[in-house]
Amino acid sequence: MKSNLLGLFLGLLAGIAMPTWGAEPDPASESAPDKTAGVPSKTAPTQEELEQRFALELSGATLAGHYTVDGRSGAPSEDRYAISKVTKLEGEVWKFDVRIVYGQHDVTLPLPLTVKWAGDTPVITLTDLAIPGLGTYTARVLLYRGQYAGTWSAGDHGGEMWGRIEKPAESELDKKSSKQKAEGAGKNSEKKAD
Repeated sequence: MKSNLLGLFLGLLAGIAMPTWGAEPDPASESAPDKTAGVPSKTAPTQEELEQRFALELSGATLAGHYTVDGRSGAPSEDRYAISKVTKLEGEVWKFDVRIVYGQHDVTLPLPLTVKWAGDTPVITLTDLAIPGLGTYTARVLLYRGQYAGTWSAGDHGGEMWGRIEKPAESELDKKSSKQKAEGAGKNSEKKAD
């Protein structure tokens, strides 16, 4: 009996594939029968692959959500972090070119932030970082499958933050690209007609 339960547990454990931080599960693979019985079908991504995906997924994205202030009652406040580009600098340090909007604040600047990894999950960390025009902050923000959540503090106050990671819709980007190509092709055909 004991060995049957252990075998079942190990079989289930071996069949679980670790998804990457931004990946959506593949419905086709979930409904298809497992032909490898107990052998993971996908290999875990390398750290380099995770980092490349991280930079790609966050560049051009907006973290749109809410934050609370501990001890303050009422509805959570809105905040937005529009990230134009994320670049790995050295070691765990990344440069975030970001526009920060909350309350009466609206600033754009490059921020050197540390990114730690909990397996396949990135955690943005900053400890007592002086941000020009805003103050000194400490935060831990976890990102996973299109969402973020974390804690923040600034001197004698702090709270929680959470929301969605938004990217421009592919169809919008495709439309702009197609329109630009069509306009370029129209100009080329006009030149050829002359």
